[in-house]
Amino acid sequence: MTITEKLAQWLLNATEDPDLGEELRQVQGDPEAVTDRFYRDLEFGTGGLRGVIGAGTNRMNIYTIRRATQGLADYLNESTLPKKVAIGYDSRIKGQLFSREAARVLAANGISVCLYPRLEPTPALSWAVRYFGCGAGICVTASHNPAKYNGYKVYGSDGCQITLETADKVLTAIGQHDYFVSPRLMDFDEAVSAGTIQYIPDQCLSDFVDAVLALRPGNDVSKLKLVYTPLNGSGLEPVRLLLERMGITQVTVVPEQEKPDGNFPTCPYPNPEIREAMETGLKLCDTVHPDLMLGTDPDCDRMGAAVPDGRGGYRLITGNEMGALLLDYICRVRKANGSMPDNPVAVTTIVSTDLATPIAEKYGVELRRVLTGFKFIGEQIALLEAAGQKARFIFGFEESYGYLSGAHVRDKDGVNAVMLACEAAAYYAQQGMSLLDAVNALYREFGFYRNALHSFTFEGAAGMDTMNAIMTGLRAAPPAEIAGYAVTEVVDYQNGSTGLPRANVLEFRMAGGAKLMVRPSGTEPKIKVYLSAVGRTEEEADAINAALADCASQWMKG
Repeated sequence: MTITEKLAQWLLNATEDPDLGEELRQVQGDPEAVTDRFYRDLEFGTGGLRGVIGAGTNRMNIYTIRRATQGLADYLNESTLPKKVAIGYDSRIKGQLFSREAARVLAANGISVCLYPRLEPTPALSWAVRYFGCGAGICVTASHNPAKYNGYKVYGSDGCQITLETADKVLTAIGQHDYFVSPRLMDFDEAVSAGTIQYIPDQCLSDFVDAVLALRPGNDVSKLKLVYTPLNGSGLEPVRLLLERMGITQVTVVPEQEKPDGNFPTCPYPNPEIREAMETGLKLCDTVHPDLMLGTDPDCDRMGAAVPDGRGGYRLITGNEMGALLLDYICRVRKANGSMPDNPVAVTTIVSTDLATPIAEKYGVELRRVLTGFKFIGEQIALLEAAGQKARFIFGFEESYGYLSGAHVRDKDGVNAVMLACEAAAYYAQQGMSLLDAVNALYREFGFYRNALHSFTFEGAAGMDTMNAIMTGLRAAPPAEIAGYAVTEVVDYQNGSTGLPRANVLEFRMAGGAKLMVRPSGTEPKIKVYLSAVGRTEEEADAINAALADCASQWMKG
């Protein structure tokens, strides 16, 4: 079908959600806007679907949700997996609607649904998949993306996001269906009455929080004073429950960001990785003067933190710094209390800080590096579990503010991260240190490892072509030097030489320990450039990264 024919089809058939018809009528006379909505089907991969909410095949709407879910239902019914799916959603616009539409399709295909009755975090969905013995899970979330986005993450029976092999099978099944006729539907209320759709009881979430609490090292955290923001997302209920059970009573929630709101009025980009999202909480810190400020993203799988800087203000801790700090802290306390397992394993990603390497060596921990995406960390936990060695896993982290210290879920867990940050803060406070003091101690011991991330956006159909051309050009003619630093090694993760699954990632290693990695995002129209340097001082390492960033910016001009 041509784009014009697709537009006509959608104008005729997309009538159940009035927002979609109105949108299509408004853009009818704008060829570029119409093309952007219909030039492709929204891509389905290991992260499921993610895109702008709206009308068309390249948008998140009830019809793209139904079609994807019909494909998932076909896959499940052709497999030996349990015919049961857990579904959750966060505070995103149309999140509840999309979760109910997915449940209707599954029910019509004879698949039982365990549906959270209100918004809950992504890790709570990963937990529910295994808690109820499901064959799959769905979480309706766009994580930390801007408000105009929503998404549809699919989880396997192990609680991990689906593998590439599974994603390909589901994608093939999706391709057998149109958007309006072939997806089966059951009335939602009838499915609830029939018991095909069942609401997940509160005990499931309570048990999830208890599983997080079971991972506590056991420091006295009762004196901690916190500021917390759920960034208008799903973290408030489980984090409050966690803090209450830990005995932390001095908690101030950022009022402007307390209630769920998919418009994210105070932080258009609700990502604790960026200062803008945390700014409202940081201003409150100037009044409350907490020991620690914590923020979780809308689906509460990422956590950001700020600590006193010793000069009357607050300093944000980066994802790499928190990952290194928590790795060292877990190793330190587990060694001290005798709970460190034999042959312990920690897992991080290829783009996360190299500071993890000397920390792991210090404590005799095997450090495994995997591709970007927490599902690959979850896979390592599953491999250990399959070998009867689950207890060997002590910690996993990625630079994008994702942390996990147990095997209770197979995804990064913001609730678990909040617990760890509070425990570490209390531990160091007993020694007269802040978390910032602890980070600086690591730098003094191992060197000033500094990391930076730069994202370059390429919107629309032409944007994808530009991204592909940039990656092709770098592969065809890799630079011999970057910012005056000789390139000593080029690692192409797409050619199968690394022992990891093939991935569209290029790594340039330079003399002196600097590193630059280029990776197109799997969920956004962006190329991400990861920079890493180590120096004798922060200033020296930052200067190296700044020089590398200037070169990367030139590359991204195509």
